[in-house]
Amino acid sequence: MGSAILSGLLDATRSQSDPPVSSFIAVTNTVESADRLRCRFEQDKSRLLVRHGASVWAMEQADIVILGCKPYMAELILGEEGAGDALSGKFLVSVLGGKTPQVLESYIPKNDNTSRGPYVVRAMPNVAAKVRKSMTIIEHNPTLPDELNNALSWIFSQIGEVKVLATDQFDIGSMLVGSSMAILSVGLDGILDGCVMEGIRRSEALEMAAQSLLGMAELLRQGEQPAAYRESVSSPRGATIAGILTVEKAGTEHGGCKDNETRWYKE
Repeated sequence: MGSAILSGLLDATRSQSDPPVSSFIAVTNTVESADRLRCRFEQDKSRLLVRHGASVWAMEQADIVILGCKPYMAELILGEEGAGDALSGKFLVSVLGGKTPQVLESYIPKNDNTSRGPYVVRAMPNVAAKVRKSMTIIEHNPTLPDELNNALSWIFSQIGEVKVLATDQFDIGSMLVGSSMAILSVGLDGILDGCVMEGIRRSEALEMAAQSLLGMAELLRQGEQPAAYRESVSSPRGATIAGILTVEKAGTEHGGCKDNETRWYKE
């Protein structure tokens, strides 16, 4: 996710004359990952510095810190010696799943009573950030100063659309934008397999399916409801209604699970 966000931001700011954010630091865990990023973003080397294992140094240098590691690594990174001072008064944006701002703040060392902690907010984009088509969910934080709110909105609007949600809606919103594409791809793969079985090359089927999905997305953006869309394309005894009934009978219409199990969007 971190590289997808970086890719989208570099692309968005490449042609802007005076963007609010003009230089970037990317920190990786390994030398190999750092080398891959340098090769990938070779054309932006004048404004992108890539380091490995230098998290605290990067926190000291940056005004805005985007934390995009695996969730289990957050405590190790934020708990490093010197991280508390490095983040004092800074703006920390987390794109980690399952870690609230309160949990992240608890990882940051408190060196003395005068040290001011960072402003911490949660945001959840998706991998479409790399093509600037992300849908990013931002958790509403009423204590965040206007200038930081503006910076946050600007950053994620460069890689797609932005939606602000209340804290109690953030988890399900994150699941919707962060995982729904992966979930929907399961059904898409089945459709592509069927096309191949009937004689269409997978690459051609994927091209046609992608355009169909773009068309459906635009209809949804214009306010058409999914149920109304299904009804409009289903004719009596037609192939479409037969396919819809097959899918519904397979039990994929609803994404929840049994009452005594953890809800899928809480896992």
